[in-house]
Amino acid sequence: MPTIKENLKKVLPTSTIRAIGSFRDSLVRLQDLPAAYFHPWRVETRKNLKKLQGIHKGERCFIIGNGPSLRNTDLSKLKDEYTIGMNRIYLMFPELGFATSYYLSVNDLVIEQCAQDIQALKMPRFVSWRSRQWLKPDPDLYFLYTTYTGKGFNTSARDRLWEGATVTYVALQLAFFLGFDQVILIGVDHNFETKGKPNTTIVSQGDDPNHFSPAYFGKGFRWQLPDLETSELAYSIARRAYEKYGRTVLDATVGGKLTVFEKVDFNTLFSK
Repeated sequence: MPTIKENLKKVLPTSTIRAIGSFRDSLVRLQDLPAAYFHPWRVETRKNLKKLQGIHKGERCFIIGNGPSLRNTDLSKLKDEYTIGMNRIYLMFPELGFATSYYLSVNDLVIEQCAQDIQALKMPRFVSWRSRQWLKPDPDLYFLYTTYTGKGFNTSARDRLWEGATVTYVALQLAFFLGFDQVILIGVDHNFETKGKPNTTIVSQGDDPNHFSPAYFGKGFRWQLPDLETSELAYSIARRAYEKYGRTVLDATVGGKLTVFEKVDFNTLFSK
């Protein structure tokens, strides 16, 4: 028996279907307004973000995913590079001997369970507006208005950012906003040993095989299964946005499964 949605697709133009979907998404986001723009914390964030817009024009940065491939990547080469680290990347800081230039996390479960760690970090940190229930205002802590719906690529991190089912997509929008001309992905394996329905919340039963450390989402940690299909859609949108403005995204992940961006050998990116 065809669903209502399937029947509508048969009789309505594609443009009308898209308009209906956009209207529905807008209704979902209404509950975030006006606080997402007029709450004092967001007003302060938007004012401070304006000072960061374009500050890295003409430069490059590395967005560091958290896949097991980081163990096969010579991260010492990044010590003097601009980097954006995400979620629990800070677990690697003691081993690295340095921290990333910027930090980003938008996943509710990660922020809820790691709020104390995130609050203690010293670099500029970007977190979702939803995380205000676990984090308090702090110098260099920026509350981004990120949403699950309303797909698109926003060149301004001061406004709403679609999450694209992966923090890496938000990082690509943030890197663009900061002005980076070239962005290089590493540790974005785009491959998970743990299988199941996308976005399902599960509790880890032991060591984590999906990230650079067994303790990343270790025993007892609540996390969501990835939505790789939506992530790939988001990455494709990001690629087109960067190309439109004459910028590039390269993928230097060792053995990564993502095929959206041009591949490059990590070791060739550095002068000898």
